Amino acid sequence: MTIILFSKFTVFKKESKAEVPSYLKGYEEAYAENPREAAKQWFQEAKFGLFIHYGLYSLLEGYYGEVHSKPAEWVQLRAKIPVAEYEKLASQFTAENFDADFITDLALEAGMKYINITTRHHDSFSLFDTEYSNFKSINSAAKRDLIAELAEQCEKKGLGLFFYYSHGRDWKHPHAPHNEEFKSSARPKYDQKQPEYKYGSEHDLDIYIEFMKNQITELLTNYGAVAGIWLDGRGVIRKHPNGAERLKIQELYDHIHSLQPQVLVSFKQGVIGTEDFKAPERKYKREGDEILEICNTMQPYAWGYDRDNDIGHKTPDEVMSMLNHADSMNANLLLNIGPLPDGSVFPDDITTLREVGKRLKTQ
Repeated sequence: MTIILFSKFTVFKKESKAEVPSYLKGYEEAYAENPREAAKQWFQEAKFGLFIHYGLYSLLEGYYGEVHSKPAEWVQLRAKIPVAEYEKLASQFTAENFDADFITDLALEAGMKYINITTRHHDSFSLFDTEYSNFKSINSAAKRDLIAELAEQCEKKGLGLFFYYSHGRDWKHPHAPHNEEFKSSARPKYDQKQPEYKYGSEHDLDIYIEFMKNQITELLTNYGAVAGIWLDGRGVIRKHPNGAERLKIQELYDHIHSLQPQVLVSFKQGVIGTEDFKAPERKYKREGDEILEICNTMQPYAWGYDRDNDIGHKTPDEVMSMLNHADSMNANLLLNIGPLPDGSVFPDDITTLREVGKRLKTQ
C-alpha cells in the first residue's frame, strides 16, 4: 500500500484487488471477479446520493451588479465578468464553514450512499491541489484542499465519492474550446477580447485536452478510491461535428479505467455510448435499460447557491416524491445542495434531509 501525503491529510491509493474500497464493503466477491461490474451493482442498489455545487460562483449568490444569472453557477458567462475580475473572487473564498465531517454525516443521516462534488466547474476554479493550475482553493483565502477533506471523510464512513469535472467548457484556460469552433457557450461572449485567451493560430486545443487528462489523473491518484468521474459540458461537444473525436473522449475513458478499474464514468445523457451510466437533469424519460441517475436540486432551480432561491427549497414530502419517482424508473436520485458562500449548508436543507432519512428508515 502506498501512502500519499498532501495538504494536511493522508489518503491511501488502492493497489491490490484484495483491498476493496470502503464504499464497496459487502461486494468483495464481485469486486475480486470484476471491479467495475461490482461497482455498477453497488451503484444501482445505492439509490440516493448527495450532489454539491460549490465554488467561487457561490460568493456572488447568483448576482453580478444588477445582472441575475440563471442558473447561479453560470454567473461569469451570463454577466460577462472579465476573466481577471472573476479571478479576484479567490481572495474572498474562505470556505470557513465548509465542514466535510458534517456534510458526510448529513448524507448518512439522509440515507444517502454517495456524494458527488464539483471539483472544477466551468469557471475552471479547482477545489483541489492541482499542479496544473494556480487557480485553485489552495491559493485562495481558504488555503485548503476541500476535495482532500471530503475524500478522507468518505473513506472513513464508507460513502462512495464521485468527482464532477467540467469537460470542454472552461471560461479561463487560454486553450479551452472557443465559440468560433464549437458554436456554443464554450466561453462567455465578451464584448472585448480577453488577454488571457489564446486566439487564431496561437490557440492549441490539444494543450487543453492534455490539461484535463492531467487533472483527472490527479483526482484518481491523490484521493484514494474513487467511485466515479462525472463529466459535464455535453453541449460543447454536441455543437461540434466531430466533438467527441476532437476532444478524445474514448481515450479519456480508457485512461480513467486504467487508473482505477472500479471507477464509473458518466457524461450526462451520454456522448459516445460507452459511459457506465446516464445522469440527466430533472425530468427525463427512460430510453432503454441503461443504468440511470436523475439529478435534481434542493433549491427551486439553481445548482450553485442563489439568494433568489432562498424561499421554496424542497420539503421532505417533495424529496420523498422525487425518490419514489426515481425508484419507479429504476433510477438513482442525485439530490443537489448549493452551500452558502461560507460553505455552510442551507438550514432548511439540513432539516429536510434529516427528516427524509428518518422516513426512509421506517420503510
